Amino acid sequence: MVKKIGVLTSGGDCAGLNAAIRAITCRAIQTYGWHVVGIHNGTTGLIIRPLDYRHLTIESCNSMMMRSGGTMLGSTNKHDPFNFPDAQGNQTDRSQDFIEGYHELGLDALVGIGGDGSMRVLWHLAQQGNLNLVTIPKTIDNDLGHTESAIGYPTAVEVATEALDRLQPTAASHRRVMILEVMGRDAGHIALSAGIAGGADIILIPEIPYSLDKISHKISSLADLGKTFALIIVAEAVKTEDGEPVVLSREGNRPRYGGVSHYLAEKISESTGAEVRVMVLGHVQRGGQPCAQDRILASAFGVHAVDLIADNKFDRMVAWHNRRVEDVPIADAIKQFQEVDTQGAMVRTARGLGIFLGD
Repeated sequence: MVKKIGVLTSGGDCAGLNAAIRAITCRAIQTYGWHVVGIHNGTTGLIIRPLDYRHLTIESCNSMMMRSGGTMLGSTNKHDPFNFPDAQGNQTDRSQDFIEGYHELGLDALVGIGGDGSMRVLWHLAQQGNLNLVTIPKTIDNDLGHTESAIGYPTAVEVATEALDRLQPTAASHRRVMILEVMGRDAGHIALSAGIAGGADIILIPEIPYSLDKISHKISSLADLGKTFALIIVAEAVKTEDGEPVVLSREGNRPRYGGVSHYLAEKISESTGAEVRVMVLGHVQRGGQPCAQDRILASAFGVHAVDLIADNKFDRMVAWHNRRVEDVPIADAIKQFQEVDTQGAMVRTARGLGIFLGD
């Protein structure tokens, strides 16, 4: 019989995480009478000794939590339990320490909130240690398979849309081309959705190749129609026209994208003579208050995750599909990378509005 569950947030932070933690705590305590333990700093809290955790209560998880960004439990996207850094800078396998920490706390199940990388690590830990695991998808990139949305994505789109709203008046006032670079890793979901909502003239995403000549022609055609400015939104993973990724740095084999907007600004300025300005939105998309949709999504996910534990259904990820909360095998979710469907409704909508997609 379940008596105590743990919850952790792993990977990059985003809006809506605290709402999920609150929902898990409220459902577990009020409905089932369980104890809830919050693990600090992702998987690290169960690896280090002494263990790093806190007891969660209804009082500590009140409604104010839903309004705050980030995660009250802390997170990490660097300390992989299978390659954990020690004081000398070496990397060792600490996966068994995580498993022993789970049992030391007397956990009957664990809810892990994370993206594809974090979820993959948690799944391997659960398989190795025969742990009872349920996961909740969170990623502003919205690239996890088998869910239409993940925690953090709606707020990231809201922030990017607001940025376009604020750039439009200054672009019009000074007759400029404004380029907004947004996050999204290898997927263009944020750029596409925010570009439609924010009235962008050009949207560039990694899933659709582009031509600089065609971009220049589009900008010139806007001027022919009497429009004195242009708004461009570009996903950070968009490559140069020659197919080279624009990378700031690398963390292991994982590239850290950034700077394609500056590349585009230089090329567009050269070809059109337009005055071009760049804004790289960066981590602003992760922070701040979660929007209503993120709070609702996170709450629904948290409740369903606890109900799965009550039904002894483990190795499952909660998912949003057709306006319903469902659940799928974790292995299926992390196996499928969900990029923008170039034949899907969002791309058709953008083209139908006359937004140029680079091709």
